[in-house]
Amino acid sequence: MDKNALKPVIEALIFAADHPVSFERILGVLEGESRDDIKGALKELIEDYRGAQRGVYIEEVSGGYQMRTQSEYSSWIKRLFKIGMQKISKASLETLAMIAYKQPITRAELEGIRGVDSSGVLATLLERRLAKIVGRKDEPGRPIVYGTTKEFLEVFSLKDLSHLPTLKDIESLEEKEIEERYLTGENEGANTEDNSRGRDNIKKEGGGDDPGGEGQGQ
Repeated sequence: MDKNALKPVIEALIFAADHPVSFERILGVLEGESRDDIKGALKELIEDYRGAQRGVYIEEVSGGYQMRTQSEYSSWIKRLFKIGMQKISKASLETLAMIAYKQPITRAELEGIRGVDSSGVLATLLERRLAKIVGRKDEPGRPIVYGTTKEFLEVFSLKDLSHLPTLKDIESLEEKEIEERYLTGENEGANTEDNSRGRDNIKKEGGGDDPGGEGQGQ
């Protein structure tokens, strides 16, 4: 197929998929077509969506490609599904940030940083599928270790864990936020997350997950 014939096929595959569909998956479905032709058609398709006045666009996220709605139309989508804002508590967000940057990490390590019991927060993150058990630490007692999921990457629009903002990026954002608050007369204050990541050896349980997409130290 030529590029113009490939584009609607790729578009249909991305639209039909429940989760971000990887390039390798697209390549497998389009058996017999060249990698370069598919890559070129996909790139052009993404640009087509980006250059048009559409309610959706195609984004590379969580190790694959996904159709997403433009943020400015979120209020209409909420009306359609009659849903409110899905909020996450400050404690959950702080814990999730620690898991993301320091994974794999144990509950004890989380509580050592936060200074409070984290069982309830962890249960919430596991229930929402933003965090998951990725194995056990190779030390006495073999405590469970936690990492992030593909759903985490989707929710935060990350291609993979290497696209987490660096400490420098976070500090820059915080400086801008503090400056804006100062100019508008709001109270100042922000918390900086440490972007170091745990690299303790663990024995994997379950396997089968995409190592580039979730729950693994980079």
